[in-house]
Amino acid sequence: MAVSKTKSVTELMEAYNAGQRVFGENKVQEMATKWEEMPKDIQWHMIGHVQRNKVKYMAPFVSLIHAVDSIRLLNEINKQALKHNRVIDCLLQIKIADEESKFGMNEAETIALLSSEEIKVLENVKITGLMGMATFTDNVDQLKEEFSYLKNIHEKLSVQYPDLQILSMGMSGDYTLAIEHGSTMVRVGSAIFGARNY
Repeated sequence: MAVSKTKSVTELMEAYNAGQRVFGENKVQEMATKWEEMPKDIQWHMIGHVQRNKVKYMAPFVSLIHAVDSIRLLNEINKQALKHNRVIDCLLQIKIADEESKFGMNEAETIALLSSEEIKVLENVKITGLMGMATFTDNVDQLKEEFSYLKNIHEKLSVQYPDLQILSMGMSGDYTLAIEHGSTMVRVGSAIFGARNY
């Protein structure tokens, strides 16, 4: 998945013309604007932390919401998806790094959510996998530990929940290591588009 946040439509179209069809954004408004302007065979992934009041703006078109970490957010996604007669795929975010800036649930919270009665009635969302953001570090041992931790949770849960096909972890700097540890979806931004524009 190409992380296209802060990049222009011109830059995205360059990647599109080279064959890229999956783009990830972390701001709903920016993603909605690009969706309006760009070809409709693109899959748009919401990769940032999602505020519930913003879900309605992406519900008509978003393909996958990555960072879901509460039943309240799932309820809102379900409500907005229903309005558009859609089922929206979601990944549950597991906290694998100790950094304060990282969101996500622990293993026990994830199990509780997946087995809850509340989630069973949500017909317009589908949990299709797990994701985690590793520590921003060059320490390979630490990254291996964090990736292994998420892989183990994924392996355990996917026995009981076979819909959990996706294991999303790894970015431009560590995606090869993440793939070695079972990642099926990597987020690559700067390695495709160059340094980010802030």
